Amino acid sequence: MTDKTIELRVNDGVAYATLNRPQAANALDLTMARDLFEVAIRCDAQPDVRAVVLTGAGRAFSAGGDVKSFAAAGERLPAVLKEITALLHGAVSILARMDAPVIAAVNGVAAGAGMSLACAADIVLAAESARFTVAYTRLGLSPDGSSTFYLAQLVGLRRAQELILTNRMLTASEAFAWNLVNRVVPDSALLAEAAKLARELAAGPSRAFGRVKRLLLAAFAAGLETQMALETEQITDAARGADALEGIAAFVAKRPPRFVGA
Repeated sequence: MTDKTIELRVNDGVAYATLNRPQAANALDLTMARDLFEVAIRCDAQPDVRAVVLTGAGRAFSAGGDVKSFAAAGERLPAVLKEITALLHGAVSILARMDAPVIAAVNGVAAGAGMSLACAADIVLAAESARFTVAYTRLGLSPDGSSTFYLAQLVGLRRAQELILTNRMLTASEAFAWNLVNRVVPDSALLAEAAKLARELAAGPSRAFGRVKRLLLAAFAAGLETQMALETEQITDAARGADALEGIAAFVAKRPPRFVGA
């Protein structure tokens, strides 16, 4: 997809999706929203994709929405935003529920929808130079891209309110302290560290990873008994798969498991 606003390549079970509008700080316009939705579908549909790395080309992860395109939309802005959010939210939903774990490798600024994408990832690695800000209310808008779903659960309600209402900019170290990111790494090591982690996850039990992702999403809304019933359903179904049999056999034999993602 090198002719698109998102460059996608797959290697050794890992899909590398790079937001590729560096001249616009990888800001999200309608074209990029369409491409992101297409990338999410392709990653979910391809059985050889067992982990995803999402990053940005150039000096930014993503500056959020493309404000210039918003201004150009004029009176059509509500309709344009409805289409963009439909595509963005569809992509987030697919990435959140598919088997392959999603790693956000955040380089530079992650603002607005860029921060939302980072929040929605399963694991977030941040370069030391990374910065995070919600940014929406600065434009007189409210957040999209799932940030109001994830943010309070990641950092707590009071901190989420502060971030959204004040547009406070967090450094990478502050984002780590606030539980927004899993690890901060040197800028020069970001992609190598993300690729290493992705390869490790791609060698793991993909179906089990998918079940974990979906269980954690359900836990946000379900009560205790509902969640435990879902756990029973998922672990029983997982036990029918080849990876469960292999994982148990490898444990008993005291050898490394050889998972195939089934």
